Amino acid sequence: MAEAKPQDGVQIDLISGERMDGMTSMEKIRMILDGVRDGNIVVLEEGLSPDEESRLIEVTMTEISPDEFNGIEIETYPKSEAADASLLDRLMGSESTKKLTVIGPANQIETLHKDETLISALVSRK
Repeated sequence: MAEAKPQDGVQIDLISGERMDGMTSMEKIRMILDGVRDGNIVVLEEGLSPDEESRLIEVTMTEISPDEFNGIEIETYPKSEAADASLLDRLMGSESTKKLTVIGPANQIETLHKDETLISALVSRK
């Protein structure tokens, strides 16, 4: 199989929750940023915790440079959990990180629509 060249299109990395389970927060952030810096769109099956998301934005801000890296665009929506959560979990306010997250280069991804069940984005080549 021939390897795709960047001019052939946009690469989308779909990353399973299982792959992310064994990683530290910084390993997750590094994997995401390395992919996005290469011009890829990264889709996380289970998303990041609020702390990890904040840290991702923080690290991104330190790596922005006008000629090389414009930053990221990140959109997340939560999966419906009301049916799966136990009464105790709901009463205690347990928050799951099970949510779909789409991350891409700021200059290539534009969010067109977002609601609780759909993220619609326009992805362009540079």
